[in-house]
Amino acid sequence: MGARDAAGRIFVEAVSAPRLSRVMASLADARLPGPVLRSLIRAWIRAYGVDMSEAAEPIGAFPTFNAFFTRRLRAGARPVDGDPHAVVSPCDSRVYSIGPVPETGLLEQIKGKTYALDALLGSPEDAAPFRRGVHATLYLSPSMYHRVHSPVDGLVRAWRYLPGRLYPVNALAVRHVEQLFAVNERVAVFFDTERFGPVAVVFVGATNVGRISLSFAEVRTNAGRPPTSVTATPPVPLARGAELGAFNLGSTIVLFAADAALRPAGVDAGAVIRVGQALWRCR
Repeated sequence: MGARDAAGRIFVEAVSAPRLSRVMASLADARLPGPVLRSLIRAWIRAYGVDMSEAAEPIGAFPTFNAFFTRRLRAGARPVDGDPHAVVSPCDSRVYSIGPVPETGLLEQIKGKTYALDALLGSPEDAAPFRRGVHATLYLSPSMYHRVHSPVDGLVRAWRYLPGRLYPVNALAVRHVEQLFAVNERVAVFFDTERFGPVAVVFVGATNVGRISLSFAEVRTNAGRPPTSVTATPPVPLARGAELGAFNLGSTIVLFAADAALRPAGVDAGAVIRVGQALWRCR
C-alpha cells in the first residue's frame, strides 16, 4: 500500500466513528437563530445546487437544518411510472450498479472487491430468494431529495436493524473498506408482492447519517445496539410511490427483487434517476 492509499485509509477510519456522526446529527437538529439557520441553508443550496423550486415549503419554514435536509416535495414533483409491471426507483439517486444478482450471492462493490448478500441482509434465509433476481445500488448525493419511497405495490412483512460503522460511501471508502455496504449501519425492509415475489430495500447509513427513519414504524438506529428484527403483524400495505422512510443526512439504497423475469428499463450504471422512474419491467 502506497503512502497515498495509507492516508486515504486512515482518513476513512477517522471519520467513520459513530460518535462523530451522532454529534453531527445533534447539530443538524439544533434550533439555531433564524438568520443563522437560513444563511446555513442558503450556503448548502449554493454549494450543492439544490433545486428548491420542487420543495413543498420555503426556506423560512424549516425549524432545523435536518428539517430542510429531509424536506418534502410539492405534489406532483415525482410522478410514478404508470406501468403496473414496473419496479420503480425508491429514491432520487445516481446509479452505482444495476444488474442480476450472482448465484454466489457476492455483489460487486468495485472491481476486485465484493460483499456478501447474506451479510448485507443479516440472514441467509432472507437472502436466498434474491440469488437469481436483480439488484441496484443507488447513491443519494447531498443535493438530492432524501426521502425514500416504495418501489412496488406490496406488503411490508418485516424489517431488520443491523448495527455497524458509519464509513462514508464515496469512491475513496469504496476502494479502501472491505464489504463496505455490509459493515455500515443499515436497515433492511422486506416486502411480499404478487407480481415480483420478495423485494428488499436496504437503507445503508454513512458518515454523518446518524439516523434512518421508517414512515410506518419506529426504528432506533444506534451503533452499539444489537441487531433487531421485527415481523409486521399484520403486514403493512404500501403502494408504489408511497413514502417508506428517510435518511437524516443521506446515503445509499440497495434494492433487490427476486423475479428473474424482470428486464432493464433503460437505466444504466452512472445514470441519475428520480423517485418513481422505472428500473425494471416484467412482461
